[in-house]
Amino acid sequence: MTIEERLSSEFGLRQDYTKNIIELIDEGNTIPFIARYRKEMHGSCDDQVLRNFADRLKYLRNLDDEKAKVEKVITEQGKWTDELAKALEGAMTLTEVEDIYRPYKPKRKTRASVAIAKGLEPLADILQAQSKNYVIMEEAKKFITEEVLTVEDAIAGAKDIVAERISDNAELRKELREIIANKAFITCSLLENENNLTYETYADFKQEVKNLPSHRVLAINRGENEKCLKVNIVIDEKLTIPVIEKHYKKDNEDTNVLMDEVIKDAYDRLLFPSLERECRNNLTDMADEQAIKMFEVNLKPLLMESPLKNNIILGFDPGYHNGCKIAVIDKNGSVLDTTVVYPTPPRSKTEEALEKLKSMIEKHHVNIIAIGNGTASKESEIFVAELIKHVNIPVSYAVVSEAGASVYSASKLAAEEFPDYDVNLRSAVSIARRLQDPLAELIKIDVKSIGVGQYQHDMPQNRLTEVLTGVVEDCVNSVGVDLNTASPSLLSYVSGLNMSIAKNIVAFRTKEKGFKSREQLLSVPKLGPKAFEQCAGFLRVVGGENVLDNTAVHPESYDGARKLLKLFNLTEQDVKNNNLVLLPKMIEQKGEKKVAEECGIGVPTLNDITNELLKPGRDIRETMPKPVLRSDVIHMEDLKEGMVFKGVVRNVVDFGAFVDIGVHQDGLVHISQLSDQFVKHPSDVVKVGDVVDVKVMAVDLPKKRISLTMKGIEKEEE
Repeated sequence: MTIEERLSSEFGLRQDYTKNIIELIDEGNTIPFIARYRKEMHGSCDDQVLRNFADRLKYLRNLDDEKAKVEKVITEQGKWTDELAKALEGAMTLTEVEDIYRPYKPKRKTRASVAIAKGLEPLADILQAQSKNYVIMEEAKKFITEEVLTVEDAIAGAKDIVAERISDNAELRKELREIIANKAFITCSLLENENNLTYETYADFKQEVKNLPSHRVLAINRGENEKCLKVNIVIDEKLTIPVIEKHYKKDNEDTNVLMDEVIKDAYDRLLFPSLERECRNNLTDMADEQAIKMFEVNLKPLLMESPLKNNIILGFDPGYHNGCKIAVIDKNGSVLDTTVVYPTPPRSKTEEALEKLKSMIEKHHVNIIAIGNGTASKESEIFVAELIKHVNIPVSYAVVSEAGASVYSASKLAAEEFPDYDVNLRSAVSIARRLQDPLAELIKIDVKSIGVGQYQHDMPQNRLTEVLTGVVEDCVNSVGVDLNTASPSLLSYVSGLNMSIAKNIVAFRTKEKGFKSREQLLSVPKLGPKAFEQCAGFLRVVGGENVLDNTAVHPESYDGARKLLKLFNLTEQDVKNNNLVLLPKMIEQKGEKKVAEECGIGVPTLNDITNELLKPGRDIRETMPKPVLRSDVIHMEDLKEGMVFKGVVRNVVDFGAFVDIGVHQDGLVHISQLSDQFVKHPSDVVKVGDVVDVKVMAVDLPKKRISLTMKGIEKEEE
């Protein structure tokens, strides 16, 4: 089966679509571009499917390369056979290829290699054959030399050779691997360590490998790395030894005892330790991928949160000793004012802070306060709730995640953006901007520092970065970027661009006093035709010469869009005036396939163009849930069992979801409390940013834990 055939089968794609996608990837097209502007070539696959396809393509090509290397090495050894060719062709994974290669792989010095060097391989052949035509002890006498002094030495060497052969048997390893995966247990016990209280859950732990959830795998791995846990894979040998015997044991009284010893040695010394490592590595790989998947699932809705545009926002970065840092930004995100106040201990200059911020809010007509959720957040929230009562204009507040804000504030990027501000004031600006335009601000932060998911520091960092960067790219390109306001950071995530070209765009924009058309991009240094093809459709020129420049319609489809308008006696002025409400009905009446043909475009492109013409300049995030704005504060001590709140999902993990209900500590909705129906995974029910109704189940003040449920609330309200 070719790579194309395998990918077609695995992804359920027509073979011509598969071929097209491979060609598009090989030509250097980006995933966002392929997903958006080449739908006719792949059947309208979305970004995620295409990224999975690209990952799988890379794996299968690597697999083929490894097969070719193995065949070359074995052929050079003069040991290539039709049987090996068939086995290698049928290998579906890199592990299977490694198993086939194992007997022919150059090895470091082993007990078996030492025995082979002493000339004991023929004796090993006799032992392994277990023929009744030979008496093994008599045969062993023939191999006594200056290096092999006794019959016992000869037998021992032969046993070592056979044991290694057993260990190298690809078919056997595959069988045992499957048995361990399905029948083995993982066990944990506590070691003497001052930190082992963290891992009390695993003090006497035993669970089937196949049923071990990913978050437990990661917790166990961390406990082991911190030398708090002793971890083992255990399995009943009655399930494994007979499998080896089936392959290697024959009925021969002369060799039965020796072969029993060989099989036990091969299993204990070679096979099981190797397969145990494989099992642990596989568990870790699967857990890592699941954890990375959760980062991916959580990050997208966070980036796609609805922006609070056209608001004057005060960013409030809480603190104790160094005070609370304040920054006011205008509707475009520019800084209007900054200060530092000390309403929290130890200074507690509450009245002074009230007067200063009241004056600032009324002066700049602030209507929303964004409070960071870090240190001193609860005290600051109490202060802000009181402040709002004294202000003469309507003001509300929202608690904003600070995750990664300190990383950004101390970064080179922040220093370039705000050279005159100290680190703390930069953080206050970032907090305000996160509420105003989450996507534009969060992309400035290392994606691993945004804080959605778990065990991020334990993940393979390159893979985590690769996946999360892909999420950012998909979000940025699906929203679109204003060519005349976007920062270099934001532009660098646009399809076909990098930071160098992004900076050139900003420099060109400054020199030319803004872009009037997408076509001007071709005059930007280092932005060639290929880069233009990839990026143009994702960049917007608001109020430019051509209304199509403020849509997701690609310049290559402008002719098709104009033909569409002309077909129904419409003009670009009608687009500007939003006079196209009847266009979908007119297309339906004429037949979309016929319309697409007359316009020289495919049906998917026709649909995309139509949607863009109906709402030029639209922001798809406007349909997302708005941030929950509050005007009063809730104390954890005020919470009582049975209270119902509207909260915001802050994080989704394998065992449940953390929800912000306006208390400093997020509450946990355990997976068992997410729905009256069975929930396979929390992400099937909720996502980050969702606004949900929750009920308080229990409050543990000493441990600062809040248990919530989403079950039965609707029924009670009815």
